[in-house]
Order: sequence, then structure tokens, then C-alpha cells
Amino acid sequence: MTDSHAPEFAQWSLDAIREEGGSLSWLEEQRFEWSKTTAFALEKVLQAKTIILVTDEKRKWVENYILSSINGSTQERPLIPIVSIDSICRHYDSVSGGEMIAVVDDMLSLSYKNDYFFWYIGSGDDKRADIAKRRDDSYFWIFDEDFNNSFTLKSYDTHLDIKLLQLYRLFNSSLNATMFGEVDASS
Repeated sequence: MTDSHAPEFAQWSLDAIREEGGSLSWLEEQRFEWSKTTAFALEKVLQAKTIILVTDEKRKWVENYILSSINGSTQERPLIPIVSIDSICRHYDSVSGGEMIAVVDDMLSLSYKNDYFFWYIGSGDDKRADIAKRRDDSYFWIFDEDFNNSFTLKSYDTHLDIKLLQLYRLFNSSLNATMFGEVDASS
């Protein structure tokens, strides 16, 4: 559904960051990391894969915010299939060890026919990240750690909460732009 004249995602991201003015200037330096990882996630959304959102305990507020706004009534796009790991597996916090994580992952594979990916937001060393780290196609906003398909932030950043909201706003704009063919996430 993309226009053959649609800009590349990296350029579109840079333009979107600059349009926001000084509030997103911190992201300009990390735009290539942002573009690469986010384009990967957007392609999965366009393939109609379900997002399974996982956060560490301190970022539960971000999870709630994303879940309540991504398919909000003000969105003028198709609904996005997104669920929280906690809504699927109420006792996820008590899951530990590789074998139990594999049981949960197997249940998800059966339920979603392998048409899902994890979006993890939080500390890299939190045990809630383990299920997402087991899959190569997970998308991360991870703290203090480099990981495959991750956008890395610093947990000690005094503006972390603001940055998470800004990232979500840019993600949502990116989602709209890719769904409506304004940008090609695969480029």
C-alpha cells in the first residue's frame, strides 16, 4: 500500500523529529537506531501480526497508556491488534525459568498461530524481558543494554518518562504514515 514515491523511513523519521522542534532534538542523534528498529516493528504490524506488549514493573504506566491510546477513538486508522502479556497470562510474574517461559511461548504460538511479536519496554535485566529476548523478531525500548532490534535508553535519565511518551508519539505517527502509504517502512 505504499506509494512508490514515498520517502525512506529514515528520512521520514528525521523530518518528523525536526518538525517537533527542540523537544525531540535528543532523538536526532539516535535516529538511525530508531529508524532501523521501528521500521522492523512497523513491517510486522503491516503484516497483521499481533503485538504482545511487555513492560517491567516500573513501566506499567507506559503499557497502560499505549493500550488505552493506540486504538483510541481519535485514531483514524484500522485497529491495531495489541494485547498485554498480563492480559493473556495473569500470573506471568510468577513464570520463571526457561522451561516455564517456553510453555507460555508455546501457548502464545498456538493462540496467535505464530503471527505475533513482543514489544518490550523496560530494563534489560528485568526477568519480564526474558520472553521477548528469546525471539529474534521482538521489538525493544530497552534500558542500559544493547540488544537485537532495540532502541536503547538510559534508566538513570531524569527525562526518561518524557522520552518514553515522545517515543510513543513518534511511533504512533510512524504507524499512521506507514499504514497510509506516506512512508515505506521497508526502505
